[in-house]
Amino acid sequence: MEKQTTLKPEKLETFRKLLTEKINELLVEAGKTVSEMTSGKENFPDPNDRATLESERNFELRIRDRERKLIAKMQEAIKRIDEGTFGICDSCGGPISEKRLMARPVTTECIDCKTKQEKLEKLKGE
Repeated sequence: MEKQTTLKPEKLETFRKLLTEKINELLVEAGKTVSEMTSGKENFPDPNDRATLESERNFELRIRDRERKLIAKMQEAIKRIDEGTFGICDSCGGPISEKRLMARPVTTECIDCKTKQEKLEKLKGE
């Protein structure tokens, strides 16, 4: 049987609002990036300038890819809010502290389980 969240409905709504606002901010930034990259205003005859532009674009695209993955995690967190499982650790089934959720609302593990996981990964050399 899956455990249900112990968070109050108003707290869940606070997290939903926080996640939704952050998703919207990231989507606006992604839109700006696409707009800037497709504007075609850049015409640098100097190879060094072109290389710099390409390097900057590459960096920007890596950032946007990380943000895309974060958006997916945020959408999953909203789904957990809807299902009533937000704030429940995937590993031990215990509650995730509100403090941890405020710091990282997409988390799926309590601090103890996450610490254990990171120690194991460190031992394995991952």
